[in-house]
Amino acid sequence: MAVVPARAGGVLLHPTSLPGPHGIGDLGPEAHRWVEWLAGAGCRLWQILPLGPTGFANSPYQSLSSFAGNPLLISLTDLQEHGLLSADDLIPLTALSAEAVEFERLVPLKQNLLAQAAAAASSKVTGRDRQEFEAFVEAEGSWLDDAALFLALVRRFEGRPWHEWPPGLAGRKAADMKDARRSLATEVKAEMWKQFWFHWQWGALRARAAELGVSIIGDLPIYAAANSADTWAHPELFQLDSKGRPLAVAGVPPDYFSPTGQLWGNPVYAWERHTETRYAWWTERVRAGLRTADILRIDHFRGLQAYWEVPAGRETAEVGEWVEAPGAKLLETLRISLGGLPLLAEDLGVITPEVVELRRAFGLPGMRIFQFGLEGGPESLDLPHNYESLTAAYTGTHDNDTSRGWYGGADEATRHFARRYLTADDSEIVLAMVRALWSSGAEWSIVPMQDVLQLGSEARMNRPGHAEGNWRWRMTGEQWKRAPTGWLEDLSRTYGRSG
Repeated sequence: MAVVPARAGGVLLHPTSLPGPHGIGDLGPEAHRWVEWLAGAGCRLWQILPLGPTGFANSPYQSLSSFAGNPLLISLTDLQEHGLLSADDLIPLTALSAEAVEFERLVPLKQNLLAQAAAAASSKVTGRDRQEFEAFVEAEGSWLDDAALFLALVRRFEGRPWHEWPPGLAGRKAADMKDARRSLATEVKAEMWKQFWFHWQWGALRARAAELGVSIIGDLPIYAAANSADTWAHPELFQLDSKGRPLAVAGVPPDYFSPTGQLWGNPVYAWERHTETRYAWWTERVRAGLRTADILRIDHFRGLQAYWEVPAGRETAEVGEWVEAPGAKLLETLRISLGGLPLLAEDLGVITPEVVELRRAFGLPGMRIFQFGLEGGPESLDLPHNYESLTAAYTGTHDNDTSRGWYGGADEATRHFARRYLTADDSEIVLAMVRALWSSGAEWSIVPMQDVLQLGSEARMNRPGHAEGNWRWRMTGEQWKRAPTGWLEDLSRTYGRSG
C-alpha cells in the first residue's frame, strides 16, 4: 500500500481540465508536465475526480462502470506514436475549444478515432505488446468482460438505460448474452483495447507522479449509476424491481447547494445482500480504486452511516427518509482486507454526531471548506483556526464556485468578515485564503487550480442541482504559464508542506 504523506499541500484538477490539442485534457504529455509542475510548486498531493467512463450529463459521478477508465482521457498522441493513428486523423480535434470541453462535438469524434485505433491494434499489434494486452484482459476479466459488453450494448442501443433493452439482455439470459458477444465481438474487443490503453497510460502517469513524490487522491462515488455495468451485472446488490428499475434512489435533503435538495437518481444499495457476501463487491471496488490512486476520497461519506432514501419517481429530494447503513462493518472489512484505510471522508452537508464518530473511529481525515467558514463566522469549524489536524482543508471544491466568483457574489457582511479575517483587501482575498490554509494545522491543504489562477465564476466546474453545462472547464496553456509557481512553492516550504 502506498505511503500517505503527512502535512502536505496540493491542487485539485481533473485530467479533463488539462491543456492539450485534442479538445479535452488527457493522459499524454501535458499530464506528465502537470505532475512535474506540481512537484516544482512544492505540492505533494494531486486530487482528481472519478476516472470512470461518464454517462448522464457527462458527470464523473454517473459512471457507466465503477471499475473501467474513461476512454475520453486516452492520449491519442500516444496512439499515433504507436502507429495506430495518423497525424491527419487528429486534425478535426484541433478545431475544438481550448477553454471548454465541447462534449457534443468531442465524444463522437474521439470515439470514432478510438474505434479506428482498436481496429488497427487488432491487426497490427504483435509480440510483447499483444502479450501485455492479453495478460490485461485475463487479469481484469472479473469486471472487464461485463463492462466491455455493457459499453458495446450501450452504443448499440444509443444510450438507452439497460432496463429498456430487450428482456433477454436486460435479464442477462445465457442465450441472449452468447448471441450479443458473438454479434458484437469487434465492438467488445475495441472496448477492451480502450481499457488497456487507459490503464497503461494512467499507470505510466502515476509512476511518474510517484517518482516526483506526488501522491494522487482519487475519488470514489458512494453510489453506482442506475445505468451502469455494475447494476446490470449485479442487480441483486441494489434496490431494483424485477425489470431493473430503481425502487428508491439516493440524494440529500434541502441544503446549502439546493433548496429542494439534490436528487441524484442512483439506486440505493441492498445492504443485506452486501452483508451476506462480506462486502465482496465493495472490497473489489475500493481495491480497484487504490490501483489508480494512493488515497481515495469517499464521496458522500455520511451515506455510510445513514443515507437519504427517496421513493423512485419523485421530482425533487424534499420527500425522503434517513436510513441507517452498516458503515462500521464495511470499513472494518475493508481495513482487514486491504491492510489499511488510505481514505478521505467527504463529510460535508448534514453531519450528525454519529457520522463524526464513524469517521474518527477509523482514523479518517474529514473535509473543511474555507468558503463555508467565512460565511459562518468565528465559531465555524470550517475556519482555519478551528481545524483539527486530521483534516483536508480546501478553499472550495469542484461543487463550489471559484473563490473569486464566490467572493464577488457574497453579501457585504461576509466580504467584510473575510477582509478582517485575512487582513487582505479585495484584490488579495483569494491568495490570502490559500496562505491561510497552508499555514493552518490541517494535515492536508488543497486548492482548486482555478483558485491558484484566481479565476472567476466562468471557470466553475460544477453547479449542483443543474444537470447541464458542467464538467467543461479547461485550463489554457497561457493561464498555466501565469500560475504563481514560485509563490506556491515558497508557501509549501515556509509552512512545512513540501516534504
